[in-house]
Amino acid sequence: MKRRISIYDTTLRDGSQGEGVNFSLQDKLAITQRLDALGVDFIEGGYPLSNPKDAAYFQQVRDLKLKHARVSAFGMTRKRDIQAKDDIGLRALVDAGTTVVTLVGKTWDLHATEVLGVSLDENLKMIRESVEFLRSQNREVIYDAEHFFDGYKNNPEYALRTLKAAAEAGASVLVLCDTNGGSLPAEVARAVRALQEVVSAPIGIHTHNDGELAVANTLAAIEVGASQVQGTINGIGERCGNVDLCSVIANLALKYSDYQVLEADRLTHLTEVSRYVYETANMNFRSGQPFVGSSAFAHKGGMHVHAVRKFAHSYEHIDPSLVGNERKILVSELSGRSNIAEKMTEYGLDQEPALLAKVLDQVQELENQGYQFEAAEASFVLLVEKLAGRYTPMFERLGYRVRVEAARNGGPTTEATVKVQVGDQVEHTVSEGDGPVNALDGALRKALQPHFPALAEMTLVDYKVRVINERAGTAARVRVVIESKDDQDVWGTVGVSENIIDASWIALVDAIEHKLRKGHVRA
Repeated sequence: MKRRISIYDTTLRDGSQGEGVNFSLQDKLAITQRLDALGVDFIEGGYPLSNPKDAAYFQQVRDLKLKHARVSAFGMTRKRDIQAKDDIGLRALVDAGTTVVTLVGKTWDLHATEVLGVSLDENLKMIRESVEFLRSQNREVIYDAEHFFDGYKNNPEYALRTLKAAAEAGASVLVLCDTNGGSLPAEVARAVRALQEVVSAPIGIHTHNDGELAVANTLAAIEVGASQVQGTINGIGERCGNVDLCSVIANLALKYSDYQVLEADRLTHLTEVSRYVYETANMNFRSGQPFVGSSAFAHKGGMHVHAVRKFAHSYEHIDPSLVGNERKILVSELSGRSNIAEKMTEYGLDQEPALLAKVLDQVQELENQGYQFEAAEASFVLLVEKLAGRYTPMFERLGYRVRVEAARNGGPTTEATVKVQVGDQVEHTVSEGDGPVNALDGALRKALQPHFPALAEMTLVDYKVRVINERAGTAARVRVVIESKDDQDVWGTVGVSENIIDASWIALVDAIEHKLRKGHVRA
């Protein structure tokens, strides 16, 4: 019989405390639905007394038809010298209308006496009476023992007494919090075992990542008996973040045989949910993030790719599809023929030995000049087509000009003129833009869109510039990478030149060529 590990997500509360993270009300409701679809057991919606947005969340989340997850309101034990029934924070937890509430209390004697300014006995009463009040209101109480591990190191007897008070008052789960994130796995395991000797209630674990050990500490707690994990998607949160639920869930589901987590068919949505939270929070993806990162299963060394093509598990610890991710074969100067062959297979390109050798030589030469194809696979495909002698441009570039003028009483204005030939027809167009690349894009679209209406589906979504040989000063070579998308795909292209406008032009033309060649047919 597998032991069930419940997943408690606090992305909307603890995660939102991370620097630069700010969820709107609609963001919080949308993420709630995604987490429910993933199959997490609890979703901590926020602290209803802290701000109007959280209060509104608990009103509106009632209208969501959640299939699995239970929403929890978060709050603190009663204040000193006041009865629990009169504490506005506890009343707010009741008014939130959730069937489960999460209550945080002080475990470290230092915090009780120096932060709250109460006696150790009064702190125990605050914990006990707060839990009892919420239980009297028919609320299930998950008790979060703040600073448990620091408190246990300083005064183990008192730290355990605080948990016993919560358990005796009726808390359904006792969650041990590594609030400062500085504990070690062995310390966590010892403290969990010590608590198991004095209470029978289920134990949860809530770790922070200040020592880069949040996942290890979480797994250590589970291995000795903890049955609930609290954390955030992608590990977002204050300081160095919380434990990353993506890694915890994947490890529990795939690396252990005696635990049950999520539903059997939900794990494949893990990467999707990870990236949705990044997008909603307006954060950059961590490409190297375990399990769900875009580079988690990326292979660059030729020897690695050669082995992966024969036996995927020879260089991959799991099948990436199990977590909804995918394998990526990178093309670079480190590539061997296996990389090139795998990438050409991916795009349905022929793999003649002579062409493979030619492509590898050209890639290595171009990377020596400053090109990189890892994020510019569309440019790589065009390169192969050219070397194979199968490339026929969809249009001919006759010339371009960019003019930037500084207005006397305003900012600079940019104008681009483009001259291209499509078939036997020459197009000569001009466009203004917010900058040189925007102006070039506008002029090129104006010239080509009458011939290729599908170009209207394409948009530029990212633009990156990197100086390659910085010591050359203003004459340094630059690499421009442009990311484009339509309603089906996202693709990258690259251009290199001593002139940033020319490098941008090269990457832009490749991006448009790739879009047009996807359709194959002119209007």
